[in-house]
Order: sequence, then C-alpha cells, then structure tokens
Amino acid sequence: MLALALAATSAIAITSPDRSVEMRIATDGTTYSITRNGETIANEAPLGIVLADAPPYRALESMKVQRRSVNRTLPLIATKASQATDHYNGATIRFQETGAGGRVLEIEARAYNDGVAFRYVIPTGRPVAISGERTGYRLPVGTHCLFTETSGSHEREWQDIPVSALDPNKLYDHLATCATPSGRNHFAILQSGIEGYTGSTLRRSGDRLQVELTPRKDRPSVAVQSSNGVETAWRVMMLGDRAGDLISSELVGNLAHQPSGDFSWVKPGKAAWDWWSGPTQSEKPTMERYRKFIDFAADSGLPYFLIDAGWALNSGGCCAANKDTDILRAESGIDIPALVKYAEGKGVDLLLWVHWEHLEPRMEEVLDHYRNWGIKGIKVDFMDRQDQQMVEFYTRAARETAKRRLLLDMHAAFLPAGMQRTYPNYITQEGVMGAEYDKIGWGAVTPAHNVKLAYTRMLAGPMDYTPGGFRNGGKAAGPSDGSMPVSQNSRGQALAMYVVYDSPLQMVSDAPEAYANASGFDFIRIVPTAWDETRFIDGTPDSHIVLARRKGRDWFIGAMNAGGARNVIVPLTLLGTGRFEAQIWQDGATPNEVTSKSITVASGDSLTITMTDGGGAAIRIRPID
Repeated sequence: MLALALAATSAIAITSPDRSVEMRIATDGTTYSITRNGETIANEAPLGIVLADAPPYRALESMKVQRRSVNRTLPLIATKASQATDHYNGATIRFQETGAGGRVLEIEARAYNDGVAFRYVIPTGRPVAISGERTGYRLPVGTHCLFTETSGSHEREWQDIPVSALDPNKLYDHLATCATPSGRNHFAILQSGIEGYTGSTLRRSGDRLQVELTPRKDRPSVAVQSSNGVETAWRVMMLGDRAGDLISSELVGNLAHQPSGDFSWVKPGKAAWDWWSGPTQSEKPTMERYRKFIDFAADSGLPYFLIDAGWALNSGGCCAANKDTDILRAESGIDIPALVKYAEGKGVDLLLWVHWEHLEPRMEEVLDHYRNWGIKGIKVDFMDRQDQQMVEFYTRAARETAKRRLLLDMHAAFLPAGMQRTYPNYITQEGVMGAEYDKIGWGAVTPAHNVKLAYTRMLAGPMDYTPGGFRNGGKAAGPSDGSMPVSQNSRGQALAMYVVYDSPLQMVSDAPEAYANASGFDFIRIVPTAWDETRFIDGTPDSHIVLARRKGRDWFIGAMNAGGARNVIVPLTLLGTGRFEAQIWQDGATPNEVTSKSITVASGDSLTITMTDGGGAAIRIRPID
C-alpha cells in the first residue's frame, strides 16, 4: 500500500534549458505544478479532457515518456522581431487507462526559459467529441491578475482583481496578466494553436481558474468534434521577473504551426482610414471622398488606404449583415477598379471592409473578384464568436487570403492565438477596446486603459487598436451629437502608441485635415510598423510603459503614462558604439502639442522624458556615423 501511495504522488518533471522553470505532471495525469526560481506559480492544478460521446476516462497511468530538446532560430515576417529563438525541453507523456484495452491520452509539455505550455492529444483512428476540459490554474493564495470579462467582440476594460474575488458566475477572457504575492514573478495565462479546436474562457471555481470551452453552435453539448483524433489548443503560461518582460516573448507564435510557403510578399505599413474621423455613421461614399484619402496616403508616405463599411451595393447600417448587400458590386457612383488604378498611380494599395456573413458562403469567389480588382487585402468584421465553427472560418479566411496574396485584418474578433505565425498575411486583428470607443463616446479608453493594453492584450499578438487620433486631451463625443472623435490622452501618447502597440498593419485613423501642419505628424510619417527587435525598458501595468523597438540600426522608443505627471529616465545602453542622433517628441503646453528636439547621444547616456497626466513621448535614435 505504501508503494502504491508513493507511485501515485510521484511526478514527471520537465525543466527549462536554464533550469529556472520546472513543470511537474503527476504520473496519473490528473495534476500539474509549475515553479520558477523556486517560487510556486501553479500547485497541483487539475488536468484532463471531458468526452461527450464516450464514458469518462478511467484511472490513467503513464506508460511512456518521450523527451526532446529543441534549440532553433525561426525567421519571422512582419512582426515585432526579425527572428525568434525556439528553445525548450519537452516531453510527450503517453497515458493509458488501467485494465485491458484501455484508451490512450497523451499530454505534450514544454518548458522554456520564459514559460511553459501543454496540450492534450487524443490519437488518430477514431472520431472524438469533447464537451470540456478539466484544465485549471491553481495559483498561490493572494495572486492578483488583470482580467477582462468576456464579450463577443472581446472589447472590455481590464480590471486588477485578486483571483479569490472573481465572480464565479462570470466568464473572463483566456488571457490574464498576474503577479505572485511576493512580486518576484509575473506571468500571463493565455493559449496558442486553436486551429481545429475551439475558443475558451476562464471561470473561478473554488480556489482555481477553470478553463471553459466554448460550445458549438449546432450542438451545444459539444465543444469540439473531430472525425479522427484531436490535438487541443496549447495552455500557456509566460513567465518573467517583470510584467513588461513578457512583451518580447515569442512563446505564442513558437507554439503555433510555422508558416509554409512564400510570404515574402507580405508588406507591413500604415494605412489611411475613412471610418473613424466622422459621426457614428460614416459619410456617404463618393469617389471624391475616397480620392481625398488616397491623396493623403500618398502625400504622407502611407502604403495603404482602407475603405471601410458603406462601399458595397445596398450597404446597410451597423452591425448586422444586410441580406440585400452585394459585396461583389459597389454603390452607385463608386468604381473600385478605377480607384485601384488611381491609387496605384500614387504608390498606394487599397484594402476593403466586408461583413463576415457576406464573405463566408462565397469566400473563394469574393476573394478572386477582389484580387482581379487589384485589392491587396480585406478587413473582416462582426464575427463576435469563438466556437469551433468560427475558428474554422478564421483558419479558412487566413488560408484562402494567403493563397491569393491578400492581407487579412479581423475585427470584432477573438484574441490572437498564434495564427499570425502560421499565416503572416493575417497581419493584425482587433479583439481590443480601442480608439473606436472615442468615436462611440463611451469614454472607457482612458490613458490608464491604454497603458494596461501593452501588458495584457498585446501579449497574445498583433492589436488593431487604430491609433492616430489628433484631437487630444478631451472628452469622447456622444454617439449622436455629430462631433469628431476626441481622445483623452495627450498628443505625446498618441505618437507613442505607434511604437508601443504591436500591429504590422497600423491605422492612421484621423481625417486628412486633422494632420495638416499638425504637431507630431512628422513622427507618424517615419515610424515603422514591423521590427527587428523589441525590448522592455521600464514601467508597470498601473503606472506607465517605456518600450524600445529596433528597425535596422535605428531605435524607436515609446513612453506612455497612465496618470499623474511623471519623469522617466531612459538608459541608452541598448545602443552600440558610436554617436547617435536622438529626436524626441514629448508633451507640450497643451494636449494637442508636442515639443521636439534633437540631441547627440551615446550608449553611456540616458534621456529624461517628461510626461503629463495621460501623456507620453516618442523617440527616434539613429547613427550619425
């Protein structure tokens, strides 16, 4: 009996290459634990799959452990770095039910220097239906995290809540940024590789966070069904000393399927946009209005113009799909091929908005049609779901646009989960409470919210916040007063977003006239949208962020302040040898102004940046020699 008890409590250990992180999985496959630098992150948290069309798994025992170590460098396309280091120790543990003819379940686990991940594998050979997971996160008592309540579009405010205080009757997004009670470890809970699977949420269940799978629309008692085995999504925990250290992690992308084929044609860049800068209902589409935005993009060096809702024949209002809309034809007076030709003559490419319900039933026909028009990408909107069928739609949209060399931007979208790595043309997505709320007038997009996004939503992947509002420091307009949108942050923070926020396709959201001779627009003209390297410098989720990104030999630094005037010191140790010119744009005398200056610096120097309440700064540093 003693021997049996000891066997039941033993565990299979997977340790990171630097030995700072350890994951231990019980030999009966029921629990796991995680430590980092000796501190417990998760303790005997539950594991398991709940089947829908078969009896529950009987008692499991580990039959085989296959270990592997990987250390490789992955080239990246149009993202926050030019390459990723994929370095981990892993194990695939084969469990089998006790007794003759027992079924098999595998758990694949990996330990990285900056996190851990695991998933379940039900071997091929038979159909599978899954109703849920037993997976949970049992965190140290006193742990608090930044959570958002789940909504269809995943556009909610982030709240700092102790796990023990979460409402057990509410669902929260499967993305939380947390700190242990000691403050020695910060971590994020998120997921990767959901193709073929379903989305999920978190719910407090007793002393743990429980993973809740999103059920299918056609069969609510089932979350996932497959004709031939299942690989679940990866359950991921990023780990670091500081919350900001998680920003540069490539864990989510490394766990996804790597791209196959040629994606060298994917062109990141900024886009003029016609929806944000006006009353809630966009202006009536005209060729003159569209040409105005194309001219602005060309004059400003922006490679794209995004034509948003309203261009298609019989377009309805927001937000349901009008049954009479024809997305293969334009409204009377609008000639899309003529606009494409006009834009091409000015070095600008066009992107088109579509409602997902109009695209889904005739996707290949529509995409072929747009490609023949000369369109270079699409923005798909109003999915507002994350069930298995919707995940299949995302996967299909990414695959079919990639075949036609079209960019893809998803709005009213679930949170990223690695698909951008698999399909680099899937260049950005929403799933964030962004600047559109300045237009709607709900007032929730505060400077404090803006800072939190860098430590939370942005960890999952590219974030189409749609920055660039140049009416700054005011109160958001109401939804029906016809006012132009106003952002609550300063102009300095508006500029910093182009460095801090990760989006290889980045909107320049305001009206062309808002940028005419405007303070700070010279920075937006020059800032890249894809990078060779990303480094966190300073900040906390409730105070500020200073983030540096490199393109070639040039460094760009963005600083954003949550509230209360603040001075931050930016060390320049990231610079190499030689002399550099630092161009600095920081808060001016009013929220709509920035002051700018240029100074000579070297790697041993530091810069002192002054930020107003809700303010920010942007810096470009380039070699002189």
